[in-house]
Amino acid sequence: MPLFLTRLFRPFSMSSRPMAFTPESNGASAGPNFPDGAQKATVAAGCFWGVEHMYRRYFGAGKGLLDARVGYIGGDMKDPGYRAVCTGKTGHAEALQVVFDPSIVTYRQLLEFFYKMHDPTTKDAQGPDRGSQYRSAIFYHDEEQGNIAKEVTAKVAKEWWKTGTVTTDVAPAGEWYDAETYHQKYLDENPGGYECPSHYLRAFPKLSE
Repeated sequence: MPLFLTRLFRPFSMSSRPMAFTPESNGASAGPNFPDGAQKATVAAGCFWGVEHMYRRYFGAGKGLLDARVGYIGGDMKDPGYRAVCTGKTGHAEALQVVFDPSIVTYRQLLEFFYKMHDPTTKDAQGPDRGSQYRSAIFYHDEEQGNIAKEVTAKVAKEWWKTGTVTTDVAPAGEWYDAETYHQKYLDENPGGYECPSHYLRAFPKLSE
């Protein structure tokens, strides 16, 4: 069976979802053992299994990532589950929300990585995955993040993704819902599980100042 088909057969668990830090502000110091000044970043880049896996791989182990959760954001339905989000009718995106230490890794660096690890030119799709839940999006938590997100998006459109149109949505972060427990650290718990083929790190040059 092709690996992408495993997404169609994964369980629609109704297990409870642990509550994450609230999305209304950028500060994340209320979380467990987060240092003062810790911040949040929220992105969507297709199937959240691979997005989380790549961010943990590149920014974990003391490289600035303090926590990472997969979940749903950007929709209208209250407390959506995976089954509902998969219909594409709730408006939510499969997303990753991280807590990071800006003294080690900056928000700009996280966004530049975001634009290297997926294809932002395929609207409402990544690889074989189709639907608005797989859209490319940045959900910013304050005005400063919004300005950085717009600036980085404009630069990558001009300097990196020249052969297509960057379709990434840049929008304020709304209410966040953790995905079901079995989705968290999915590829760590299920080695060899489905990874979207468009999730890999591109060798782009450094962006202009």
